Amino acid sequence: MLKVGIVGLPNVGKSTIFNALLKKQVADVANYPFCTIEPNVGVIAVPDARLPELAKVVDTNMIIPAAIEFYDIAGLVRGASEGEGLGNKFLSHIRETALVCHVVRLFEDTNITHIHEKLDPLSDMQTIETELMLADISVLSNQKEPKGAASQEDISRWEVIQKVMNALNAGTSVRDMGLSDEEKQSVGMFNLLTLKPVLYVCNVSEKQLTDEKSTLEKIHEILPSDQDSVMICAHLEQELSTLPGDDQKEYLKQYGLQETSLGRLVTAAYHKLQLISFLTAGPKEVRAWTIPAGTRAPQAAGVIHTDFERHFIKAEIVPYHAFIQAGGWQGAREKGLATFAGKEYIMKDGDVVDFKVGAQK
Repeated sequence: MLKVGIVGLPNVGKSTIFNALLKKQVADVANYPFCTIEPNVGVIAVPDARLPELAKVVDTNMIIPAAIEFYDIAGLVRGASEGEGLGNKFLSHIRETALVCHVVRLFEDTNITHIHEKLDPLSDMQTIETELMLADISVLSNQKEPKGAASQEDISRWEVIQKVMNALNAGTSVRDMGLSDEEKQSVGMFNLLTLKPVLYVCNVSEKQLTDEKSTLEKIHEILPSDQDSVMICAHLEQELSTLPGDDQKEYLKQYGLQETSLGRLVTAAYHKLQLISFLTAGPKEVRAWTIPAGTRAPQAAGVIHTDFERHFIKAEIVPYHAFIQAGGWQGAREKGLATFAGKEYIMKDGDVVDFKVGAQK
């Protein structure tokens, strides 16, 4: 399952966002650093409006969405790479994740202490990024140059390590070095923190949320135009998470909103890693399965069960909208909307699929 780490300085709203995602108080929220000592973990469903519609068509009550594991990781501080604020322990938690959600505080609130005593989002972001780079330097500096009858693989890895170290020392994160896929694979064993993709989560006040134009302008001043970001009012989202559905809609209307931002956060995290969902639909269940974009049919079948990949014959596929319009498998087959795909077929987001597999010995 996809693992996402929520990181940032203390008191920027990480645990508040995490609690709102889970719609219950899982992480402690306190007005002091390090209130989260162990990473809280929550499994969050990826919003997918297609699943209830499929369930109606195939007449099932069992819906299983794609899911993401969110890790609420304790606040980092300057010096974390050297152990400040239990930094080394927290950094190790980030290494286990595939994506970093970096929460940046944009809201002003004198009742919530800022660790640097002054709100400066750009400086805060740079503090976190610097600590992650220093942590990567620490990991790579422990590697030894291969000697004697070293393999070509070890020699090549050492060359990449030196290249990465030089760039890190010059202030460039690994993700921005333009490494080739082969080079990334060579240093993949080190789980480098700044090689992980980042989704910035800008935590704003209710007032900033309603003044969307000027708030977005401020965000664009802080973040480069090519950086993915989501704007969230963590306090509002937490309040909403305690209300029933109808009351949520009324509450949102007060701020001129139609939906919460949490769904966009989860979906953005999903797509940031270039993931898509194929769908299975039958009387037993409707389900979304997660695969990387570009996955071929046999490997997609293997996500359901490893034997399905080994014994793959073909896949019967109907695009989601065609499946709904035809009223299910039978109608799609009768109208010629169902097609058979072989081993070279590349799965598309929203493919409704029935894999045909051979006998398993």
